[in-house]
Amino acid sequence: MKRIYILVIALMVVTFTQAQDLTDAVRYSSSQLYGTARFKSMSGAFGALGGDLSALKINPAGSAIFNNSYSTITLEYNNRNLDTRYFNGTTNIEDSDFNFSQAGAVLVFNSNDPENNWSKLTLGLNYSLTNNFNDNYVAEGISKSSIDQYFLNFASGVPLDLLKTLNGESISDLYRFLGENEGLAAQQAFLGNEAKIIKPLSNDLNNTEYKSTITPGNFDQQYALASTGLNGKFTFNVGTTYKDVLYLGANLNAHFINYDRTTRLFENNNNPNSEINEVLFTNNLSTTGDGFSFQLGSIAKVGKSLRLGLSYESPTWYTILEESSQYVQSYNASLNEQNNVNPTIINVYPDYTLQTPGNLTGSMAVIFGSTGLLSLDYTYKDYSNTKFRPQNDSGFSNLNTSISENLQATSAFKIGGEYRIKEWSLRGGYRYEQSPYKNESTVGNLNGYSAGVGYNFGNIKLDLAYDNASRTDNPQLYQVGLTNAAQVKRDFSNVALSLSFGI
Repeated sequence: MKRIYILVIALMVVTFTQAQDLTDAVRYSSSQLYGTARFKSMSGAFGALGGDLSALKINPAGSAIFNNSYSTITLEYNNRNLDTRYFNGTTNIEDSDFNFSQAGAVLVFNSNDPENNWSKLTLGLNYSLTNNFNDNYVAEGISKSSIDQYFLNFASGVPLDLLKTLNGESISDLYRFLGENEGLAAQQAFLGNEAKIIKPLSNDLNNTEYKSTITPGNFDQQYALASTGLNGKFTFNVGTTYKDVLYLGANLNAHFINYDRTTRLFENNNNPNSEINEVLFTNNLSTTGDGFSFQLGSIAKVGKSLRLGLSYESPTWYTILEESSQYVQSYNASLNEQNNVNPTIINVYPDYTLQTPGNLTGSMAVIFGSTGLLSLDYTYKDYSNTKFRPQNDSGFSNLNTSISENLQATSAFKIGGEYRIKEWSLRGGYRYEQSPYKNESTVGNLNGYSAGVGYNFGNIKLDLAYDNASRTDNPQLYQVGLTNAAQVKRDFSNVALSLSFGI
């Protein structure tokens, strides 16, 4: 019967394989402050300034500000401090890493014709780290909710016939079969049933209702998340100057994603009459992707001191591949019985397309001769425009609806300044980024400040920057069933060192 049921599902071309959620939409649509040390020390407020390799990712017209060919390379040390509260428990984790966060060059071709109004052509190539996915926190405390609700939620409506192995069929065989033909919900129902965390209301193979073997009460839970990976882009830039008062530029960007995450939940209880007293649930996810976007920008000189900038960054169109694996273990104390469900199967999901939101940046800078400058950037970005495709897929259609209902348009402000004393430059900045969530709680607003110093040796420049940012997030443990949220106070700090060469 199971084979006939699945054949009908397959012929109807109904897919249930999608496992994406809002957190994926936000993760791959967000960026952090990476770039040259000068860029970071002024909190990235470079939209109307240009003259810096990292300024190109804000406004591509920035390459036309360079008077001579120029190159920069940047190394960065990152430190993360995370304080996590989960009900009555608190934990603290601190970790760090080094990154090669930026490298690029701009070639400047000046016209020798004094009658030519287009006096300059610039060609640039720059690599920049966009997001660092390294994350590591532990949430532990006593909850009133159990992981059983996760499995019950997915099991509802799944025929018991699908969850029973046939003669000669292993756990791995059935888990693979469900993933290829029925999808995520049936796989999770199978794991919960096989681990005896849930059981059917009746043994009729047509049964579609289940109940928990875990009785209500208190649950001592420890949830650990560890992730690694990078999001970066390669920028190909062209810029030009009109009468030395208007600067225009365009970028073509190639993006990449590498993301690996492991979550581990351990739960135990001493609740009366509970058939299961311990549960260990592990999930592994590996994501790779590539995409492209473009940018257009302009900078105008208004008088001797004022510069105005305007730039547009298109959505990024990603093609993404995901793989996952799972493991469940449960323990019945009264029977001293342990149930291990380890399918040893890697789920490979069909490629999907993610369209992240574009953004618009307006900028203003005041130049005080050779003494210093002040700069301000404002960026508008609407996260509710994030789209998973194909949109005619029911799973993606529902997810896109959830995105439009839960995510919002955001504002980001950056202000930076620089003061020069002979060969030395002193810099500082501040930035504010609004939460992409309408509740402004799941991911909180970000506040950050920066400072730095630079020394000009002539054709060589050395810059050092310090940046600190903080925000408070309230991530859910799972998007379904066990939706308890942990409070994670994040404090990020990093030091960047850049070496630049002018020609």
